[in-house]
Amino acid sequence: MRQLYFDYNATTPIAPSVQQALLPFLSDHFGNPSSSHVLGRAAHEALEDARGHLANFLGCDPDEIVFTGGGSESNNLALKGVAFRRGRAAGGHLIISAVEHPSVIEPARFLERLGYDVTVVPVTAQGVVQPAAIRQALRPETLLVSVMLANNETGAIQPLSQIAEICRAENVPLHTDAAQAAGKIRTQVDELGVDLLTLAGHKMYAPKGVGALYVRQGIALEPVLHGAGHEAGLRAGTENVAFIAALGAAASLAGKSLDVSQERLQNLRDRLVELLREGAGEPLVVHSEATPRLPNTLSISFPRAAGHEILARIPELCASTRSACHRETQAISPTLAAMRVTSEVARGTIRLSLGWYTTEDEVERAASLLLGAWEAVTG
Repeated sequence: MRQLYFDYNATTPIAPSVQQALLPFLSDHFGNPSSSHVLGRAAHEALEDARGHLANFLGCDPDEIVFTGGGSESNNLALKGVAFRRGRAAGGHLIISAVEHPSVIEPARFLERLGYDVTVVPVTAQGVVQPAAIRQALRPETLLVSVMLANNETGAIQPLSQIAEICRAENVPLHTDAAQAAGKIRTQVDELGVDLLTLAGHKMYAPKGVGALYVRQGIALEPVLHGAGHEAGLRAGTENVAFIAALGAAASLAGKSLDVSQERLQNLRDRLVELLREGAGEPLVVHSEATPRLPNTLSISFPRAAGHEILARIPELCASTRSACHRETQAISPTLAAMRVTSEVARGTIRLSLGWYTTEDEVERAASLLLGAWEAVTG
């Protein structure tokens, strides 16, 4: 059975050139990057080369890149790092949006249990944070605002540059979780106006277990992991040189192909929607359709059926009914709940996310299978 992979927002395969970049550091170049001998220097050079690739990708200084173990660690370092460094004595107030990834929501809730205040700003029916809601939520004692760049379920892109203007006027740092957006749309930090930005390797054709946090110069963080002072003292532990080299290669690759990939994926996604709507013969709901979205992401609801029942009839189709960061249950996803989607529409939702290796033939095959399964379920 030939698998049709439409779950690129959950994870991506490692690109061949990215795999080639990491292999030498699993064998010949095994030195510790903190060692001063020739093998250590080779590892250190690889580390700094990757830092440079990430800096070019984000439009920042290499010294502003901190390597981590993944997107969740980067988000934890951003929120806890700011909160612990400035402390509750400074007011202890943070703002997040209602559609954040659990790796932002849960650190915020953890800080709340420690006595910090957390404001969760709502989103529109299209899943978009209104800049005015951020302005209204700000307090003199606000330590940090965290709003994702693009939603992992619907693909909705947030108006970060407008939010950044508001935060900058009040001298409040802005963090964005760009794990889902990086490599799909532009993520230049000065264009976005952010002070902290999260990347995850496995969302951009690098391995799982590696990520990065951009930290604008002048932003002070308390480390979450304490130790021997790696990564400018912000992330203790010997760096994972092989995976970091892969992340650097992935960033370089994504930067070179961004414009072409973006147009191609949007065309394929729109073709998929067209085929599904033509074949269904009745209205299908596309979540966040009326707002800018990631070019590869389609969150679509089939009427009179449950998304998980449709997918259960198509074992060759790899897709999901919600974000992979949530356990598969029949409960409405927090993102759709925040958008005030009805339970019936949420029930029929399937997320289809395309990637570099998706073909037009696969799009047509996926549409045919989905329609056939939907018809079988609805009788």
